[in-house]
Amino acid sequence: MQNHYETVFILTPVLSDGQMKETVEKFKDMILEHGGEIVHQENWGLRKLAYPIQKKSTGFYQLFEFKADPTFIDKLEVQYRRDERIIRFLTFKLDKYAIQYSEKRRSATKKEGKEN
Repeated sequence: MQNHYETVFILTPVLSDGQMKETVEKFKDMILEHGGEIVHQENWGLRKLAYPIQKKSTGFYQLFEFKADPTFIDKLEVQYRRDERIIRFLTFKLDKYAIQYSEKRRSATKKEGKEN
């Protein structure tokens, strides 16, 4: 059975645009290779961190919402820890209320995009 997850990771700000896209694709491909399904993906861009991490005050934020087998999450997080381009990550399982909220937020964002 697949659960619904959301993961946010922060990439080091010293990466070039190509390196950043390559890293994002690496983790996206990893989810797909292990039988997962990407539900939604957002690039939040370069943002200021709440506190310095590894002497860096900014980072590139990336969000994936996906469905995957629960045993896959450990493998994903091990890869986050091994990749020196990732400075922080957070993965959590969404309950039915969080899934509904996420769907509403996405549809509201799409409506705003169409109006502009």
